[in-house]
Amino acid sequence: MSKYCEMEKEALKDMLVELKAEYAKIKEAGLNLDMSRGKPGPDQLAISAGIMDALTSEDELKSETGLDCRNYGELCGIMEARRLMSEVMGVPTENVIVYGNSSLNIMYDTISRSFTHGVMGSTPWCKLDKVKFLCPVPGYDRHFKITEFFGIEMINIPLTEDGPDMDLVEQYVNNDESVKGMWSIPKYSNPSGVTYSAETVKRLAALKPAAKDFRIYWDNAYVIHHLYEDKKDELLDIFEECKKNGNEDMVFQFASTSKVSFPGSGIAAMSASTANLDFVKKQMTVQTIGHDKINQLRHVKFFKDLDGMNAHMMKHAELLRPKFDAVLTTLESELAGTGIAEWTKPLGGYFVSLDVMEGCAKKVVAMCKDAGMVLTGAGAPFPYGKDPKDSNIRIAPSYPSPKELLEASKVLALCTKIAAIEKLIEA
Repeated sequence: MSKYCEMEKEALKDMLVELKAEYAKIKEAGLNLDMSRGKPGPDQLAISAGIMDALTSEDELKSETGLDCRNYGELCGIMEARRLMSEVMGVPTENVIVYGNSSLNIMYDTISRSFTHGVMGSTPWCKLDKVKFLCPVPGYDRHFKITEFFGIEMINIPLTEDGPDMDLVEQYVNNDESVKGMWSIPKYSNPSGVTYSAETVKRLAALKPAAKDFRIYWDNAYVIHHLYEDKKDELLDIFEECKKNGNEDMVFQFASTSKVSFPGSGIAAMSASTANLDFVKKQMTVQTIGHDKINQLRHVKFFKDLDGMNAHMMKHAELLRPKFDAVLTTLESELAGTGIAEWTKPLGGYFVSLDVMEGCAKKVVAMCKDAGMVLTGAGAPFPYGKDPKDSNIRIAPSYPSPKELLEASKVLALCTKIAAIEKLIEA
């Protein structure tokens, strides 16, 4: 297939007429497809149905320490749930707090606490003239919504195939005291699927922050979300690396079972140094007497341990692979060699990141919507919803069926072609 930029304008115009005719037929067909959010499909939710039977009214609802899970208590979560999440997160059990169902909620609370009460004795952020956060892009829109909500200035950090541009990260963190945090999805990043390289993790752990209250928000949302049993990305243990550099307090890690069991009723956890968690617990004692221990117990009974979770995740992978394959195969057949688009081929996670021709993403998304297919809004993977190049589109293949995804991907490819050709003709 010829690169579009090398074609004569007359040839492009002829191609555009054909493509627009095809697009008109699709609009008439009245499609109703949605690839806007990365939520599990009904088939995935079904494989977790057994969690509802893990406990019955006949069971003695006590934790391994003898605590009655129906009652108040156990601020940090029952021990067996803490142990399960510690295995997922790769940290000691004593460095884990298990919360309710949402890790996003924990992250929000952590930012809010920093604003009102500072971080381990530092000046509360609300009393500072400026607070900044580093944001690897493309990234998770809900991260950016939190920092935007609190009026934090967000700084774009390009995400490479090895992780965030570390030269930029070091420049900001080591020299600017107003830089208080950095968002990170270190494994199978949303939306690119990138996993941080060992070198990147080592450089992050060796940062010398100008601000003593600087923290890396290590959102390990996809730590066990592999698509293939025999091809898995590995992530270096940042806590061990931080210890080597005397930076034990620099990382807050978050994880949940949102895309393992049920997104609306899973369990979420935070891990950090003992000093960090002691500070966090001071707020928690005011905020709650404890989270849903029955749900924590139910998860432990169902999964038992990390091996049980990993086995369960392979069931998810079997359902997700055909969906990812439908998207990637279509993009390859329709767009490879055209020079108008690039896309990631992740080994895990929930998304495919598509980069169309610069200045075309909003147009492609709008055209898809007019044709009956909803995508995540163009610009969403960037702070303030502003993609400087207007080129990135996040594809979420998990919810539709493989058949629907084949159809949707063809529409996406068609709109990408039309938008690119119109831009080339105008040039």
